[in-house]
Amino acid sequence: MQMDAAFASDRAPSLMATMVKHFGHKIEVEQTDDAAILHFEMGVTTLTCEDRVLRLSLNAPDEAQMERMRDVVEGHLMRFAHRENPRALVWDKVSD
Repeated sequence: MQMDAAFASDRAPSLMATMVKHFGHKIEVEQTDDAAILHFEMGVTTLTCEDRVLRLSLNAPDEAQMERMRDVVEGHLMRFAHRENPRALVWDKVSD
């Protein structure tokens, strides 16, 4: 299953870099010029930046693992973006 969300921020590239650095100490992370792939035990998160928006795409095998990964990824993003008074992300379920 897949879920996507977007976080508008002038600091989108910096937030992506912070997420990569933080999670890179704990899990496998692949990074290119414009994307990062975070390999969690419960699934894979892809981060991309475009036009001051950090896009997040989560892929997990089932609902429980998806929810766990969403909690981890969103919780960390909210902490890293705390100066921007972030609101909870709106997630779109793409597929089962």
